[in-house]
Amino acid sequence: MQTHCHLSQLVIKQAEKYGEKTALNYQEFGSKEWKKMSWKEFSENVIKVSNALLNLGIAVQENIGVFAQNSIHCHFVDFGAFGIRAVTVPFYSTSSEQQLQFIVNDARIRLLFVGEQEQYDKAYRTLPLCPTLERIVVFDRAVNINKQDPNTITFDEFIKLGDGCPRQPQVEQLYKEANDDDIANILYTSGTTGESKGVVLTYSQYHAAFDANHRCVPVGETDRVMNFLPFTHIFERGWTFFAMTEGAEFIVNTNPREIQQSMRETKPTCMCAVPRFWEKVYAGVQAKIDNAGTAKKALFKKALRVGRKYNIECLARGKRPSPLLAAEYAFFNRTLFKLIRQQLGLDKPHFFPTAGSRVAPEVEEFIHSIGIFMMVGYGLTESLATVSCLHMKEPFTVGSVGIPIHSIKVKIGADNEIMLKGPTITRGYYKRDDLNQKVFDEEGYFKTGDSGFIEGKELFLTERIKDLFKTSNGKYIAPQMIESRMLVDKFIEQISVIADQRKFVSALIVPDYQLLEEYARDNNIMFNSREDLCKNSQIMRMMTERIDMLQQGLAGYEKIKRFRLLPNNFSMETGELTNTLKIRRKVLAKNYAAVIDEMYKEDE
Repeated sequence: MQTHCHLSQLVIKQAEKYGEKTALNYQEFGSKEWKKMSWKEFSENVIKVSNALLNLGIAVQENIGVFAQNSIHCHFVDFGAFGIRAVTVPFYSTSSEQQLQFIVNDARIRLLFVGEQEQYDKAYRTLPLCPTLERIVVFDRAVNINKQDPNTITFDEFIKLGDGCPRQPQVEQLYKEANDDDIANILYTSGTTGESKGVVLTYSQYHAAFDANHRCVPVGETDRVMNFLPFTHIFERGWTFFAMTEGAEFIVNTNPREIQQSMRETKPTCMCAVPRFWEKVYAGVQAKIDNAGTAKKALFKKALRVGRKYNIECLARGKRPSPLLAAEYAFFNRTLFKLIRQQLGLDKPHFFPTAGSRVAPEVEEFIHSIGIFMMVGYGLTESLATVSCLHMKEPFTVGSVGIPIHSIKVKIGADNEIMLKGPTITRGYYKRDDLNQKVFDEEGYFKTGDSGFIEGKELFLTERIKDLFKTSNGKYIAPQMIESRMLVDKFIEQISVIADQRKFVSALIVPDYQLLEEYARDNNIMFNSREDLCKNSQIMRMMTERIDMLQQGLAGYEKIKRFRLLPNNFSMETGELTNTLKIRRKVLAKNYAAVIDEMYKEDE
């Protein structure tokens, strides 16, 4: 049963309710051993943080920075700050020094918590450039703090300031004064263009989101929720806080590169993820099918056909499967599909919220077919995550982003823009009155920048309006749609479609180098470097065939006519990706101008 209280007291109330029940599963920095922490211990740490913050002079509605990867310390600081009505401003652990400097100065942060050595080093170098920044607190005990740095203390030293709870009467009074109009967080969006802007999130937004999600998202006390995406991401943050109201148990994954191993070790029942995670799962299983013998390949394909008929053609459409189909599916579900799920660490999968970009239909169908409910949804930082999502017990259409949640109003505006109004929508951007006037219409609807349509009760996305390309022939191209089709191929790691004001569609493709090297060795293709591989004619023919296969069903003007394989990944360091791994197309266009021009010169 959901616990209803002000977010500032949520952990304390859950501790009163659940006591010694496990709240958090975690690994200490640098350790592989999984440890457990009860709700009671969780609450005790939160209360200590509240007291320590008051001892450092943190004021009501003052902004506190958290620059770290996922860890239990992030939860301690968030809820400790909420307890004294302070505001937390989370940073992506991969943020650059320039981004760190901008946000610290924009939010006038005095106290900054950091995770490991990389974050500390960036914060220490940034300190002289941030007039308001007074103190840094380091989570990881192994961090080497500069001997010339008098402004940094360890988290152990910080939390000792709360030992004995010397300020608890003041904390209790602040609990009473907490209200829904207070700001809880300011989340700075990384943005595919332009400067970061801080999205203001209030307690009233969180509480409205908790109520709305409770009506359609069946997470509960028996669920083990994996924290995979960064807590800085509104999807993970909103989902985690909501699941906490429902009494779920959490698995805090600190290193996203080790997520598959973490899943196998801890066996979560739920996890929110972006489509790329499931694309890799799909590509991995497809690779195994491709490499299987004739008999096993035939069995795999039959199982997937049965899974699709059962889960997509029947259940997803609200139809009852025939007894024969139900029996066939039951057989594959307890044998082949069970084995696939166990290899993922999903022995008892419940449901898996998925959002952040377009989900390729074949990936969505595949995941459902093998008995995993991918709860596709849509949301924004500005909407406190969920705008819409699939409902487990209601029919759905593959390709939709589900049904809008309770209390949110959706209308389709000019250029088919999705516009939103309701209690989960932000009041605006931090200190950006000029921008706030532009993003709300005269009726108070927020302009999302996404285009789409409503059919029946379901919402469908078409494209980011700003991302729509217009060729020199006047045809409109939706690059994300094409990219999502290509990313299901096991050899394609990253892709950026080029088409704006060009005669035809082209693409920059970063291959999966490991798989490409294996293919080259298996086919006696000689190479000394990635550059050799990317220019090899046999490799190009193989990739062309695979791309042509994936493009079946696209209109002629939408198909990739030329592409180049790149020897280096798109990266945040070069500015080509945001912190949430979205492509910055303008940066790519500049960085690869010569490569792009070469593709089009060949047609002159």
